[in-house]
Amino acid sequence: MLYSMPSLSGQVAVVTGASRGAGRAIARVLGQGGATVYVTGRSVRGEPAVAEYPNAIEDTADEVTAAGGRGIPVRCDHTDDAAVQSLFERVRSEQQRLDVLVCNAWGGYMPYPEHQDWYQHPFWEQSMQRWDGMFTAGLRSHLVTCRYGLPLMLDQQRGLVILTTFTQGRKYLGNVFYDLAKNAACRAAEVIAGELGEREIAVLALSPGWMRVERMTGLTEHQLAQTESPEYIGRAVAALAADAAVMRRTGQVLTVGDLAREYGFTDIDGRQPIAYPIVR
Repeated sequence: MLYSMPSLSGQVAVVTGASRGAGRAIARVLGQGGATVYVTGRSVRGEPAVAEYPNAIEDTADEVTAAGGRGIPVRCDHTDDAAVQSLFERVRSEQQRLDVLVCNAWGGYMPYPEHQDWYQHPFWEQSMQRWDGMFTAGLRSHLVTCRYGLPLMLDQQRGLVILTTFTQGRKYLGNVFYDLAKNAACRAAEVIAGELGEREIAVLALSPGWMRVERMTGLTEHQLAQTESPEYIGRAVAALAADAAVMRRTGQVLTVGDLAREYGFTDIDGRQPIAYPIVR
């Protein structure tokens, strides 16, 4: 199946946590559609936030521009409320609009004392710093980003907000901290959508499968066959951004695999992977 990129010309997007991983791919795919994309994160050239992953927001912005859009890098720590507010003040000043907001920044994966096989440890053996990271740099950053980004959409009475997450419904994700943080993001999308009421601003949570991001190393051939590229979620975001009837989805939790079948897009290898479960 040949992928057909929808046109996003004239749309303005903000993608948080976009120096690497899913955020980087989402920004790049939106650029392929012709969007102007503000690429945010803490890593800038010469000053990576995580030493082993030197990708910078400037690199992603260059990829957005090379793909056909306009990439604008903005250094922003989404745990800093003032920095987030400043980001959206800049977007308002430069663009006077915001069409797509992708809340993707996340935390909690840093090497705390139990980092080796941390996912296998019960929560009472894990550092509370891991929860603090997932809550503050993840869930709370989603809310703060919505808090300061939504007013731009309220001005124009339309927009799309996507909170990236991972969920399997009521099935336990295998780690208390991870499960609580990711499923709280799903609930956040539901209640924010409810608070917006009849306004034409869609808010939803988007759950990918097992992505081949930079930190995914040492996988077996069988495991690799179960993964998907970060571009897959990028194509899902682009399809949603181009959907004139996206309001029918507001408040929902969607999976990339389901959207691929509905909208007809594929991963970069032509497949349409379904969401692959996390196995403890």
